[in-house]
Amino acid sequence: MPPLVETSRDITGRIAQEREYTRLIDTANAPIFGVDTNGRVNVWNQCAMRLVGYSSEEVMGHSLVQEFITEDYKAAVQTVLDQALQGAETENFEFPLVTKAGAHIQVLLNATTRRDEQGNIIGVV
Repeated sequence: MPPLVETSRDITGRIAQEREYTRLIDTANAPIFGVDTNGRVNVWNQCAMRLVGYSSEEVMGHSLVQEFITEDYKAAVQTVLDQALQGAETENFEFPLVTKAGAHIQVLLNATTRRDEQGNIIGVV
């Protein structure tokens, strides 16, 4: 029988760091939202909630472009997200979000590509 080789890695520090990043994003004083590679909301911080009126539970998994962007900006916002999903980030793109009350509010988007540990693109924030 071949010898058994065991490897392990302590990830306690990494877990603590991820929790801290999550807390920083959630409590930031600017709206922060993100989408996965299918354009579905997967990040929605407290400031976005206060500004737009939707809780994170109400938006998670929903299409950002189809459900929360005004009709006249859907194509442009989709293009910005698609470019970020290809690694081409955009800064200072202004567009209106639709609030829960139906109002339109102007927001400034900095579309930043999100990557996993292996460098694979997993979304945009």
